[in-house]
Amino acid sequence: MVTFDADMKANFRKYTLKFKRPSGTSRGILHEKDTYFLMVSNDGKTGIGECGLLRGLSADDVPDYEEKLQWACENIHLGEKALLQELRAYPSIRFGIEQAFLSVKSENPFVLFPSRFTEEESPIEINGLVWMGNEDFMLEQIKQKIESGFNCIKMKIGAIDFATELTILASIRKKFSKDAIELRVDANGAFSPKEALGKLHELSQFDIHSIEQPIKPGQWSAMRVLCEQTPIAIALDEELIGVNALTEKADLLQTIQPQYVILKPSLVGGFASSLEWIRLAEKLGIGWWVTSALESNIGLNAIAQWTFTLGSKLPQGLGTGGLYTNNFESPLQVENGKLFYRKDLSWQTALIEELCT
Repeated sequence: MVTFDADMKANFRKYTLKFKRPSGTSRGILHEKDTYFLMVSNDGKTGIGECGLLRGLSADDVPDYEEKLQWACENIHLGEKALLQELRAYPSIRFGIEQAFLSVKSENPFVLFPSRFTEEESPIEINGLVWMGNEDFMLEQIKQKIESGFNCIKMKIGAIDFATELTILASIRKKFSKDAIELRVDANGAFSPKEALGKLHELSQFDIHSIEQPIKPGQWSAMRVLCEQTPIAIALDEELIGVNALTEKADLLQTIQPQYVILKPSLVGGFASSLEWIRLAEKLGIGWWVTSALESNIGLNAIAQWTFTLGSKLPQGLGTGGLYTNNFESPLQVENGKLFYRKDLSWQTALIEELCT
């Protein structure tokens, strides 16, 4: 059993991830992404966690973010439980703290949740993500994903002309039935409440599995009506961000009654907070899956290991590790539409050790 002493130390480092190519989202084109690493040292061991802040989307994208991280480091002796309670309004910092404490307590600082995923290379089925862009670029990505063995494709929509997006979906369905390829779309709140239902009916002709966040979050009444009338299952994504109290989570799900919720630990407050959402959803018969949020391989590794322990049979959204030129080499590998933890591959420990100094 690991015990923590008063000499426990912590520090953090900012790190800028560079995209291999500009990546289009509903919030613009991304060229780089800042993230923060939290290191906790205790009894001669160091654990690491990633605070995956996402500018413009995270509830804790606030001016005093680094000050709060520094406060957490200075008060690390308070322990995980007290820190998580104090930092309820800072979901990405909470997530980093959970990882760092698990890491420093683990025999291997990168194996936070030992399972068949880490020990036997049992894979997690994931969706292939198609980024926004012009028609040729999106079709090129779809072709690559299918050739790479993905059976589930998630396509971001809302950035180009809707008619063009329908044409792209039609071209996929012309070649692949719903039994061959599962199609998910993510609107990132691109539709207005007035037009949303009509657009969902247009999308439904292509046997879409689900659509994420068709309208902007915060419109509970409009979203409830949409979830009642939709021809396509609706998954709440951004709607969950900034909803921290258990009672408010329950109120949101009971009011809107979506078909699915999507858990992004960096954005909803980490593992414990995500489990609150899952338990509430399951009581109401609402499905769920887990998605990463542009973390480096350090954060993705933690999310993937935790996700495997949940035993979900749905494809998860965990395939972002190859987006960056300066990510950390890791045992995580995507093959045939599945994420593996390859035991014969090593972590890029030199760069990680540099972060820790």
